[in-house]
Amino acid sequence: MEVTITKENFAELKAGNLPLVVDFWATWCGPCRMVAPIIEELAAKYDGKIVVGKCDVEDNEDLAAEFGIRNIPTILFFKNGEVVDKLIGAQSKGKFEEKFEALL
Repeated sequence: MEVTITKENFAELKAGNLPLVVDFWATWCGPCRMVAPIIEELAAKYDGKIVVGKCDVEDNEDLAAEFGIRNIPTILFFKNGEVVDKLIGAQSKGKFEEKFEALL
């Protein structure tokens, strides 16, 4: 299940015991809408193993700036509180799944 990422809960989620995947997106972004069902499906598949969250860049400009998000969708992969990988733009389900598996 996906969680909504905000500046209020981000630090806690990043410091948690599970790896974290953050989808930086916006409601008006076409590629973001293409990726959303894939991320949602993977969030369900990896529930309890990986925390998956969505961060609206318009509501959370500070977080987007902190990670230098210039293009969306950008998906960041965190392990032990650090960014270990990222994907920019619409990608195939297989590519996302490969990155999720690498976090485990």
